[in-house]
Amino acid sequence: MAHEQHATHDNHEQHHPHHHGHTDIDWAAMAPLLEAQAELFTPLYERAMAWLAKEVTEPGLIVDTGSGPGVVACRFAETFPGARVVAVDGSEELLERARARAARLGVGDRFGTLAGELPDVLEELDYPADLLWAGNSLHHLGDQRAALAAFAARLAPGGTLALLEGGLPARFLPRDIGMGRPGLQARLDAVEADWFARMRAELPGSVRETEDWPALLTAAGLKHTGTRSFLLDLPAPVSDRARAYAVASLTRLREALEDGVEAEDRATLDRLLDPDDEASVHRRGDVFVLKAHTVYTGVRTT
Repeated sequence: MAHEQHATHDNHEQHHPHHHGHTDIDWAAMAPLLEAQAELFTPLYERAMAWLAKEVTEPGLIVDTGSGPGVVACRFAETFPGARVVAVDGSEELLERARARAARLGVGDRFGTLAGELPDVLEELDYPADLLWAGNSLHHLGDQRAALAAFAARLAPGGTLALLEGGLPARFLPRDIGMGRPGLQARLDAVEADWFARMRAELPGSVRETEDWPALLTAAGLKHTGTRSFLLDLPAPVSDRARAYAVASLTRLREALEDGVEAEDRATLDRLLDPDDEASVHRRGDVFVLKAHTVYTGVRTT
C-alpha cells in the first residue's frame, strides 16, 4: 500500500494504486511519483504529527501500515527521535526505497520494514506498537471492522491507533475554468464516489460498513480520543511539484473513470491534460491544491 496512491480516491499523495494484492503494478516505476506526492503533503503530515505528539508523548515503537516508499514513516522517525519505526507494506520494492530514505536522513538505525499483506502481517511484529498509523490503508481491506480489531490487538496498553480516512476531495481548479460546463470537479467527485463503492464491493471478503470511524474504533475495543482534520492549502500560482500532482491526479481520474464521465467532461479533461494547450493544467495560472485529510485516534485502555 502506498500512501496517497490509489487509482483515484486518494488523490494523496499519500494517489496511487495502493498495494492490496495486485501484482500488475510496477512499483519501481511508480515509486518516484509516490514519493513526490507524499513530500508535497509534508506540511499536512507535520501538523498531524504535532497533534498526535500531544497524546503519544514518548512512543517506543511506531508502525506505519501501508507505508509505501516511507516518506511518512521517515517523518515519524524525525518527529519522534526516541522511537523505533517499522514501515509495513505489501511491496518489497517500495520498502527498499523506504530503507534507503531512512539511511539518507540519518534515522536508519531506528528504522525497520516488514513486507506482507495487512492485517495478518502485523502478527510478525516483535513488539506491540505505541502508535500505529493507518493512512488511507484501511479502505483497501475488505473487512474493515476485522482489520481495525487486528490493528488494535497490536497496540501496547495505552497505545494509540491513528486512522487517516476520509476528509475532502482535492480541488485544483476554479468552478468555472472558461471551457466546458462549470463544476467539472464536483461532477468528477460523484463519478469517483461510485467507482470507490465498486472498488470496495469487489475486495475479497468485503463487508459494507457505515463509515462512522469513532464508532468503529470503539467496536475494536479502543477509546476514541480525538478527531481532527488537516488542510493542505497551496494557492495559485503553485510550484512545479504541486502542478505535477494536479496533472497526475487528473490523469488518473481520466483513465480510471472513463466509462462514467460524460463526453463533454471527457473532452474538457483532454484539453486540461494536453501540455500543448494554453488552457491545460500544465500551463494555466489558476491551478491550486486544496485537500483535507481527517485523522481519528483511539487508545487501547487495557
